[in-house]
Amino acid sequence: MADVKKIATRDSYGNALVECYPDFPNMVVLDADLAAATKTGTFKKAYPERHVDCGIAESNMIGIAAGMAAAGMIPFASSFAMFAAGRAFEQVRNSVGYPHLNVKIGATHAGISVGEDGATHQCNEDIALMRAIPGMVVINPSDDVEARAAVRAALEYVGPVYLRFGRLAVPVINDKPDYKFEIGKGVTLRDGKDITIVASGLPVSEALTAAEELAAEGIDARVINIHTIKPIDQELIAKAAAETGKIVTVEEHSIIGGLGDAVCEAIRENPVPVYKIGVNDEFGHSGPAVKLIEMYGLTAPNIKATVKKVLGK
Repeated sequence: MADVKKIATRDSYGNALVECYPDFPNMVVLDADLAAATKTGTFKKAYPERHVDCGIAESNMIGIAAGMAAAGMIPFASSFAMFAAGRAFEQVRNSVGYPHLNVKIGATHAGISVGEDGATHQCNEDIALMRAIPGMVVINPSDDVEARAAVRAALEYVGPVYLRFGRLAVPVINDKPDYKFEIGKGVTLRDGKDITIVASGLPVSEALTAAEELAAEGIDARVINIHTIKPIDQELIAKAAAETGKIVTVEEHSIIGGLGDAVCEAIRENPVPVYKIGVNDEFGHSGPAVKLIEMYGLTAPNIKATVKKVLGK
């Protein structure tokens, strides 16, 4: 996909905030001294009076966002995933989740593709943490088109939303006239009868590439993009499980508590074998993002090899 346009979803986040503000004048954007990195600086430049820098105090930022939501505003609290979901977990749980306030959390730099920042900043646990909070919507967009649509959908939804964005530029795969984003609804990107590949976020484009290469070898793989991990599209996944009999999940997250586990829960009444590709029970490493993605098997060659192994081919 070298010739495909690539955009980091954190850039999409900043651009979407600017695009959406005229339609949502009660919106306000908060940041924890990372506006340049989270790309909320794009919004700050356009609407400085609607941007608040809370300093390096993420937990306090969530509290401020909760107060703003209680006063009728729609706050986007922005920081790295490690800080938004990790450091501020108690405030997200008790000040946002418990009263079910209309706070949107824009978490950038998620997963191992943070690269050289290393294990301390590579948050591979955030989906598991946010998914466990009652009433929290969890969205993990796969590209620029989906990320911008997700921001608008979050604004239209009344309640807490966790949005996960990446640092690394990823291929734009959803730039189609018929593309439609709906919270809680997965997207079948490719039909197939032999096996289903369910992916979320950064690996979705790799899953598509793997499926195309498998087709050339006579293996018909269905590819489903699950951009909303909670609430998950149980109907779509259950249908795919019944029709293909086997599932491989791919996520830039720990295989504990993330997409793979959510898929298993979705088919618990009529289970089929599920094979998870993601970060195993370990921390990340410092290194170039592309090399780390290869190391953790989030590339088309490894997805392809896993599918063939599962099918015994």
